[in-house]
Amino acid sequence: MKNIILFGKPGAGKGTQALLLREAFGFVHISTGDLFRHNIGNNTAFGVLAKSYMDKGDLVPDEVTIQMLEAEVDANPEAGGFIFDGFPRTTKQALALDTFLEGKSMQIHATIALEVDETALVQRLLQRGEDSGRPDDQDEQKIRNRFAEYNKKTAPLIDYYKAQNKFHSIYGEGSIEEISAQLVSKLNTV
Repeated sequence: MKNIILFGKPGAGKGTQALLLREAFGFVHISTGDLFRHNIGNNTAFGVLAKSYMDKGDLVPDEVTIQMLEAEVDANPEAGGFIFDGFPRTTKQALALDTFLEGKSMQIHATIALEVDETALVQRLLQRGEDSGRPDDQDEQKIRNRFAEYNKKTAPLIDYYKAQNKFHSIYGEGSIEEISAQLVSKLNTV
């Protein structure tokens, strides 16, 4: 069993690549964005709360995110491994994830960051917002606020996972297939 985390700013391609890796390795893909959208779409208490933060371009508070994620892991007891997409976003979340996984005799084996230029990401997200109707992808200021939040809160995770020899970086521009090949190659060595 391998458990991995995909890092990257919004629009870096984490969701796309996670789906391909799920097929290649048989992982269960857990996307916090999908969890948020599911809860928002079903108007759950978590969904209403998450939407109030996302509409401002802010990150959802740790306790809400962690509870949703734990419920999803628990719902897949037969999983051969997990791809965590969009989580953890802070060192506090990473510690909570480690503690939760340790309680299940599991661990994170690798974290992989998809590195993409911010200008390219803004264009990707604006296009995604136009195609999907997602309000958080239709306003450049909200997008840039999400980047600032990422830089402030998520970037410190690089050092956290480097200290465990679990951090890897992949250039996230190019064709989907090229990026996927790099990821598969990297995962075959961890």
